[in-house]
Amino acid sequence: MNVRRVVFSDTGALRAPWRVILFFLTALACSLVASLALGPPVARVFRVLGASAAADQWLQCAALLAATAIMVRRVDRRRWTDVSLDSEAARPRFLVQGFLIGALAIGLPTLLLIALGWLRAGPGSGAAWGGAVFRVTLILLPAAFTEELLTRGYVFAVLRQSLGWKWTILATSVVFGLLHLRNEGVNAESLVLVTLAGVFLGGVLLATRSLYAAWMAHFAWNWTMAAVFHTAVSGYPLDAPGYRYVDAGPDWATGGVWGPEGGAPAGLGMGLGAGLAYLFARRNRSSS
Repeated sequence: MNVRRVVFSDTGALRAPWRVILFFLTALACSLVASLALGPPVARVFRVLGASAAADQWLQCAALLAATAIMVRRVDRRRWTDVSLDSEAARPRFLVQGFLIGALAIGLPTLLLIALGWLRAGPGSGAAWGGAVFRVTLILLPAAFTEELLTRGYVFAVLRQSLGWKWTILATSVVFGLLHLRNEGVNAESLVLVTLAGVFLGGVLLATRSLYAAWMAHFAWNWTMAAVFHTAVSGYPLDAPGYRYVDAGPDWATGGVWGPEGGAPAGLGMGLGAGLAYLFARRNRSSS
């Protein structure tokens, strides 16, 4: 067996599996460098802001973004367009569209659960609303981008070239689901729905051709639960000033301790969000 042919294609480029492995090794190296070089000052900044928990999220996000840049620009010598992170993909309309898709996809099912009495308002933490929303936003913004870079960024682009978009969405969505395997309250239904959320976000990426739009959809999904309804997000309770919506119905619908995204109505919401993404995609193409 010719070892070179196993590693390199006929054009001399690294084959997909080796590029994916190299990306993760690069991300690990960037994470170590970021922690050592930036960890202490970043931690101090976020302590001052009252959001110490956000420091690691921003460092991880920066590390993955740096690894993506190294692989795209230095190793593959391609354009940012290939990973849907170009300037065109960052246009405000894509960010707004992504946010609306994510917010409505989980917001409407949550309102339905409230109307049915299956989510009930209870007392919150008593913290100031503005400060709580600020802290939650500082955590959720980088967390969503980190997961998008990890599952629908460079790796998605590499696999799509080799496997096509259908198998790529399936593979990355399964990985996306498994990333949540250790979350509090995880069960078979929540894992299935998180995997379906991976398909949903992959669809947003393909429809808009913007990873920023998928990031905003992901962020808005989590932010709507945490900052608007004050529910758990993937099993994690966050700051809940004033009130908190708690489980008062069947877990198959409410998601139990996982939060509304772990209930069946969230799946219907993702279908609605996918339809909205399709409409936005048609509008974007007709206006371009």
